[in-house]
Formats: sequence, C-alpha cells, structure tokens
Amino acid sequence: MGHEKTLAFAEFDAALSSAAKTSPWLLDGKVQNAFQPSYELLEQLLSIPIRSKAVTRSGRFAQGVDAWLAHELRRAGFDPDLVWPRPEAPRVLSADILELLRKLPERLAEQVHEAILAGKAGSTDARILGRAYMKQTDVVMSHWSRGPELLLSTKAMTASFGKNLANRYEEAYGDAANLRARYPLAAVGFYFVQRATILKTEPAAFRRTIDMIRKLRDFGDGYGYTATGLLLVDWDENTSSPQVNVVHGEVPEDVATEQFMTKMVDAVLQVTPIDLHEVARMRREGLDEPVSNVDPAAELQDPLF
Repeated sequence: MGHEKTLAFAEFDAALSSAAKTSPWLLDGKVQNAFQPSYELLEQLLSIPIRSKAVTRSGRFAQGVDAWLAHELRRAGFDPDLVWPRPEAPRVLSADILELLRKLPERLAEQVHEAILAGKAGSTDARILGRAYMKQTDVVMSHWSRGPELLLSTKAMTASFGKNLANRYEEAYGDAANLRARYPLAAVGFYFVQRATILKTEPAAFRRTIDMIRKLRDFGDGYGYTATGLLLVDWDENTSSPQVNVVHGEVPEDVATEQFMTKMVDAVLQVTPIDLHEVARMRREGLDEPVSNVDPAAELQDPLF
C-alpha cells in the first residue's frame, strides 16, 4: 500500500509543478474577500485516476484532492516547506531537514535525500496525535516551534451515498473532537467530495450531506470543525478519456469551497503573530509581497549538528 500511495502522488507532480502559483485572492486583478479556488487544476488532477480506472483503489482519487488542497494553501502564501503533502517525495518531511539539505554540497544532499526516502525520516502519511488516538491527517501545516497550525481531513464518496453517509458522519465528528481537544488553536477542517450522480440517484442523501456538513462545525463548544466544505464533481464513463468536471450551482454558498478555504486561512492568521505567515497576510490583503519569505521561527532553531 505504501508503495502504491507514493506512486499515486507522483502521478500529480507534473500537473502541480506547472500549475499557476498566483494569489487566490485575486480575480481579474481585483482583490476578493473570498478565496478563489483553481478548479481547473483540481479537474486535471482528478482526471488522472479516473482515466486509469482507479476511482477508489489505493485512495488515488482522494489523494488528488489532498494534493490540490495543499497546492491551494501554498497559493495562499503559506511556506511551502510547512505544508504537507509536499509537491515532491517525501511528502511529509520536517522543514528543518529541508533547510539542511539545501545547505549541503549537491552530491551529499542527493545521498542524504536518498537515505531519507529509504528510511523513516520522510513519510507519505502525516500521523498526528490527538487527545485519544493517532489520526492520519490528509493535509497538514506544522512547524516544530509552534506545532500543528492546520489539520485538514478529506473524504471522497463516488457511490453508495446513503449507505455510507452515517458512517462518514460519525467518523468525522469523532476526529474533530480528537484533534480539537489537543490543538484548540489549530484550524481543523473537513472537506467532502461527492460525485454529482447523487443529485439524481439519491437526492435525499444529498440533502442529508448538506445538513451533515453544517452540523460538523464548531457551534462554540470547541468540539466541531473550524470549517467544513462540500464539492460535487462528475465525469462521463462512456468516453475513452473521461474528464472530471466540478459541478457548480447545486452546493449552497455556506458549504462551498470558497467559504471553506477562506475560513481555514483566516483561522490560521487570526491566532498567529503578525510577523508570522507574512506572505499569506500580504496576499490576503492584496498588498505587495515582501522580497524575503524567511520564517521568523527559523531564528529559534538550534543547529542540527
């Protein structure tokens, strides 16, 4: 399974490397108050597992969602080294190790990198300790000096909607309580992707989905998610090269991706000092970005050797 997961992420690397890294707060050059997701990139990423007939096998479809959300956080201006999964292997690796690799001579850096890939220093999964149990978290932003700042769980459902919805609800609610109890200041999110066939085949399940997404949020008791979001996608299976398309219009604004990403980014910025995540703050406000994106937390680090 681990080898398959590594290969699955690798399938997205080319698309991610060529994707635009522009600010998600701009639309036609004008600053927006709502996050502007790069849906075209998501459609491109999700089409890869669909065309290889791997909708659910090895979680490749869901990993396409994870890779996209991590890319969107980088577009928001967060330090790329702190956002997992990274756009290259290993997907989960401490920013301190990355900084060390950049300072080593090229040949030595390559040898250390290979050793990391072969050992346990790097990983495909980010396993985070909650209050009661370890949770494999799909998208993470973390630094040793301040701990997890953003923890994002994703789920994809392409069939058997009504049959599985209750189980997803229970799992999601338990995970929120588990993570929020240990990291009360972290932005903890839940993002749900469904195939749009639910609209015709199980409309009652779609209504329950919307209600579930709303009820999973924090009502002030500290147990729910900071933000929750829902996305519908679809594709034509009768073509030789199916293309995934985001289905707009059926998802209410209060559970749509735009509000989800806006709340997640704002939640991180609101609980951190103004000298942290400077690029993200500048992009959020539509201001000119600083020339340097040095994380002030780096000054707190002790030499590794």
